[in-house]
Amino acid sequence: MSDLPPLPELPVTFRPTRTRAVLLTAGAVIFVVISAVGLLLERLGPGEKLSFVVTGALIFGVLLWLSRPKVVAEESGVTVVNFASTRRLEWAEIIKVNLRVGDPWVFLNLSDGTSLPALGIQPGIAKQQAIADARTLNALVEARTVPEPDRPQG
Repeated sequence: MSDLPPLPELPVTFRPTRTRAVLLTAGAVIFVVISAVGLLLERLGPGEKLSFVVTGALIFGVLLWLSRPKVVAEESGVTVVNFASTRRLEWAEIIKVNLRVGDPWVFLNLSDGTSLPALGIQPGIAKQQAIADARTLNALVEARTVPEPDRPQG
């Protein structure tokens, strides 16, 4: 297992930081531009101006929601935060961390036979970081799980 990366100190949070920065920056710019346009149009009434500000705030809110995904690894387990759900996993529940070529994000193979998408690690605009994060999370899983005799390895 010499190809495993060094283990970070816990807790550690994995998230697509470049994607998040782009989404939050775009959201702030869109909010400011739409609000400014609405407020600078002299022919509009107060309600119409307010509707521009609210529209900008809604767009910013959607982009903020899209920047929500993360994976938090702690001593007690892993928390996967996706767009609309949060799931807490014990280390022993995770069998393998998968990020295959072409995958939009990491998938966690779980001990109950299911697979959980972990959108907090996605290769989008930071492929090398996502690969490094997936390897680190996999190394953490391997270091914190004890192989069971009846559990297939690999």
